[in-house]
Amino acid sequence: MKRHLFSAILLLTGIAAAEPEKLFSSANLDGWKTQGAAYWSFSDGVLTGQSDDKKQNSVLWSEKSYKDFTVECEFRFSGDIDSGIFLRHENEQIQIGVSRSLKRDLTGSPYIGSKRGYPQEASGVKEVLKQGDWNRMKIVAKGHTYTVTLNGKQVIEYVSDTAKESGPLGFQVHPGVKMKIEFRNVTVEPLE
Repeated sequence: MKRHLFSAILLLTGIAAAEPEKLFSSANLDGWKTQGAAYWSFSDGVLTGQSDDKKQNSVLWSEKSYKDFTVECEFRFSGDIDSGIFLRHENEQIQIGVSRSLKRDLTGSPYIGSKRGYPQEASGVKEVLKQGDWNRMKIVAKGHTYTVTLNGKQVIEYVSDTAKESGPLGFQVHPGVKMKIEFRNVTVEPLE
């Protein structure tokens, strides 16, 4: 009853609750462009990044730019992978999997370009990360602050002094590793 009343009030006042935007809905990846190897495909609601024996770099970039936003997704992988989600440009990323440079899993940690690396590591990831199963990640990018929640647990809040005001989102297959990562239910919601 309260929910219906709240919805009616929003409609009467002309305020509409924003619905998160689904980022992937067609097999031809409309609205996205690949930088590097053509390792990305979308089928049956799942975005897959899978490298081959050449182990090249591949980033799938949104053609749209985002300012302050919440991006949510589920991801699944098994074995040795190095992936992540770029936030507004190629030097700001939330890691998924094993860092090539540090040789350990840094899922949920921010990677801030080659000069800064991982300035702060996510905590409590080992207790909640499910290898080989679907994991839910929520990233809130508000100004210079990135807050990451993994499977319902906040694992980091990081303030970047190099964050851009706006830019695209990107999904990565890192070079130098033969890997496969899957994403589904990927949404983005602009923040007011």
